[in-house]
Order: sequence, then structure tokens, then C-alpha cells
Amino acid sequence: MNELKPDPFGNVLKVWRKQRRMSQLDLASEAAISTRHLSFLETGRARPSRDMVLRLSECLDVPLRERNAMLIAGGFAPIYAEHDLGADQSAAIRAAVDRILTAHEPYPALAMDRHWNMVAANRIVPLLLGGVDPEFLKPPVNILRLSLHPNGLASRVVNYAEWRDHLLDRLRRQIAVTADAKLRGLYDEASRYCAPENVTEIDIADRAGDLTGLVVPLVLRTDAGELRFVSTTTVFGTPVEVTLSELAIETLLPADAQTSALLRELATGLP
Repeated sequence: MNELKPDPFGNVLKVWRKQRRMSQLDLASEAAISTRHLSFLETGRARPSRDMVLRLSECLDVPLRERNAMLIAGGFAPIYAEHDLGADQSAAIRAAVDRILTAHEPYPALAMDRHWNMVAANRIVPLLLGGVDPEFLKPPVNILRLSLHPNGLASRVVNYAEWRDHLLDRLRRQIAVTADAKLRGLYDEASRYCAPENVTEIDIADRAGDLTGLVVPLVLRTDAGELRFVSTTTVFGTPVEVTLSELAIETLLPADAQTSALLRELATGLP
């Protein structure tokens, strides 16, 4: 008897099921199919329909880019479009992002892709990057490296240890969702960075004020003075295009009146 060859779709399906820590019974129940049929799909003894691939990817909450990969593995054409932000087809996306970033002024805001590369920023962001090694400002600017590397912003982050833990934890959660090998490499790299020489233990309660115990603030030392921020991340709801689904808008809100006043003063000098 000929031995069954490994099935590409079955392998991909099994990897995502394990990534989501679901048993065959869990996934079969969620997808309203029998565990026998699911087992056959994973071993290659049964071929999925296009609708079945989409149903299983939905149940597993697979990102759109990887749903396209699942469709290809199942022998179907990808259905989710992907456009470069510099292409004409992405003009509407770029315009929407630019409006959001501009509306956030005089506070800093930027947009980044799934690998933490900055794709757009408002006019306030460059004002906070004094003292950064120019190497870290060459496109594509990687926000994680810029934030945590000793030659980046790290020496100016007053609560560096706390902020570092926050960003790495966020990255770990992103890896758990996407299973992205490039993100794993970025995490391994950033987790090996040495802390800047000027990092000392501080009383973060004094720095964060009323935010203590609520959020992790970003306390940044700049030429204009010490700035305290609360960060928020915004994603587009129900996207059906790969690039848009992976885009995140990072906004920094002032955590106190002093920061708000300093930012407004900095913005007055902009053209």
C-alpha cells in the first residue's frame, strides 16, 4: 500500500490549531464538523473545499495574510488583496491614515506595519527623536529598535525597564496571534539589548502621577523637558485587505498638563 504524502493544507491547519491551543474536538465543534473529518483534513485523507478553508481559518482567527496562505495550501487562489502603501491603489488608505495622524497634533502619532516599521508619522514625532543615532532613523524606521536600543531612544526613556517589559510583552502577544517568524527574530534581538548606562531605578509613582497602577506610561526626557505619555494603539475594524489589516496607529496622549503645554509650545514652531 502506498504511504500518503504529507498534505500542505493539513500541515498548515495542524500548526494553526496547535498555535491556538485547541484540540481536534474543540476545533471540530467550533467549525460544526466531525472530529473524524477534521482528522482526515489534517492527515491529507480528505481535501477541503474553499468554504471549509475559510470557515476553519475564521474559527482559528487566522490573520488575513495567513488565510491567503491557507487557501493556497488548499489549492485555491487567495482572496484577500494586498497593496503597497506607496501604490496608487492605496491612496485612500494613505489619505485616511494621514488625516488621523494630522488630527492628533500637537501630540505625536505614527502608523506602523505588522513588523513595527514606521510607514507614516505626524510632524510632532521628529521633535522627540533628538540624540538618536542616525542609523536608527534610516527607512524603514523600526519602532521597537528605535525605542529599546541603547543608541536609539532608550537613554532618554526615564522608566526604561518598565517600558521595555511593556513593549516586549506586547510583542509576545502579537507573536502568539500571528506566529510570525520575523517577529520572533525581532523579539530575540530586542530582548538581548543592553540597558543604557544611565538607566537607574526610579520611583515610577512620582513620574506617572495619577496613572500608577492603571497603565504603563512612557516618560521621555527631551531637550524641551520631561514628557509623560499614555500610549494607545488603534487598528481598522473589519478590514478585508491585508495591508490595512496589519496597520496599527500609535498615538501618544499627554499624561499631565505640563506635557500638554510643552507639546503645544513645540508645535507653534512648525511650518
